[in-house]
Amino acid sequence: MQQAKRIKSLPPYLFARIEKKIEEAKKQGVDIISFGIGDPDKPTPEHIIKTLQKEVENPENHRYPTSAGLLEYRKAVAEWYKKRHGVVLDPETEVVSLIGSKEGIANISYCYVDPGDTNLVPDPGYPVYGIGTILAGGEPYYLPLKSENNFLPDIEAVPDDVARKAKLLFINYPNNPTGAIAGAKFYRKVIDFAKEFDIIVCHDAAYSELCYDGYRAPSFLEFPGAKEVGVEFNSLSKPYNMTGWRLGWAAGNPEVIETLGRLKSNIDSGAFQAVQYAGITGLMGCDDNIEQMCRIYSRRRDIVVEGLNSMGWNLEKPLASFYIWAPVPGGYTSAEFAEKILEEAGVIITPGNGYGNCGEGYFRIALTVEEERIREALQRIKKVMKK
Repeated sequence: MQQAKRIKSLPPYLFARIEKKIEEAKKQGVDIISFGIGDPDKPTPEHIIKTLQKEVENPENHRYPTSAGLLEYRKAVAEWYKKRHGVVLDPETEVVSLIGSKEGIANISYCYVDPGDTNLVPDPGYPVYGIGTILAGGEPYYLPLKSENNFLPDIEAVPDDVARKAKLLFINYPNNPTGAIAGAKFYRKVIDFAKEFDIIVCHDAAYSELCYDGYRAPSFLEFPGAKEVGVEFNSLSKPYNMTGWRLGWAAGNPEVIETLGRLKSNIDSGAFQAVQYAGITGLMGCDDNIEQMCRIYSRRRDIVVEGLNSMGWNLEKPLASFYIWAPVPGGYTSAEFAEKILEEAGVIITPGNGYGNCGEGYFRIALTVEEERIREALQRIKKVMKK
């Protein structure tokens, strides 16, 4: 059977490879500790679950939902933006529900990219930015994220001829995989750049609520002119421990929101309404859970950074996300070091080159593991490093 060219061009999805390695190691009887996938290990808050249980019993929720999402859910998103960021959104025209933000990020390229078009994609970055571009027939133009630039893309270094062809610019702060953050100066520069070259900004804000040491991540939409040039994707997955529930949103420019919603109306039937009602419960009353999770991740961050630094690393503690981005020791590629740690320590770390060529020389640790297991993993890694 002949696969489509678009499928042949896709690399194996990074996390599918990680899951396969975990499965193979477990079959061999290895006690695996996985720092691989950013999947919260704590349960969804109980009152969110109770809302789902209640709404599942309502027959009205067993029918097709609207592809744009329940208006009540979109109103809850708008209220959340007003409370959290001081951003005013029209829930009818400036918010669309998503089956997780990943789905929207993948689909936005189909809305604007024709074969041969270009998207500006961060490297290293969430693989879906580039994959969505390729599936739509476009070509990613990669923007290096370098430590000397605090893992921010150098927008001014994009050649004019590339910028004039570009349709979308993907940015993501707090950042996956680096844990970097961005401030007002960066966002204003992005907005000016997008206006100059007629580019749609797609800001992935999935980690906006995972912040530490008094830091509060801004929304891209907070800044003047942002709604003129782009949209923001967010998700209930990380702040409310709802990764498996598949619920998120896109918000911002009404034309882009309408276009994405129109595409979705032709290819999916929206998120289960009972899940949307549960999402409303999260958005309207789960601040305590977010604060609790941030305390947990902050403690885990400290344990990992201090543990690695005791082995010779020189890492700073990230102010947001639940990732640690660290250079591999000299003499190893990212993949070689990750393989060594798996084979000799039974610990999964993610090789940085899985996020792009500029991720080579780094590895990522996800803080979604209990403290006791984190300490055990660090001890195992320490033994390997002593060798």
